[in-house]
Amino acid sequence: MYETRKHLLLAYCKLTELADDPEVESLLPLLHDSAVAYLENAGIREPKYGTPRAAQYDLAVCRIVLDAWERRETSVAATVIEDNPAFRRMINQLKLTEGVRT
Repeated sequence: MYETRKHLLLAYCKLTELADDPEVESLLPLLHDSAVAYLENAGIREPKYGTPRAAQYDLAVCRIVLDAWERRETSVAATVIEDNPAFRRMINQLKLTEGVRT
């Protein structure tokens, strides 16, 4: 499934110009698979392609990948780390609509 989202992930993470970079080529598929596993373990299965839920799911995967890409160092130099409320609402909605026909 990574290949179908690759262009979306590259654009969302602003890595399009680095698509051929060995670090991007090796890490992005792993970060994608990790994001999909995170959502699955949270009780969110991948929705049917082309549905409104699928768009939300893709954005959630992109957001998780971007966060992992930006925080791949062993430490984070920041005074305050906050959860993104828009992302949290999207995850909550995906969980609440799990199993609902779309």
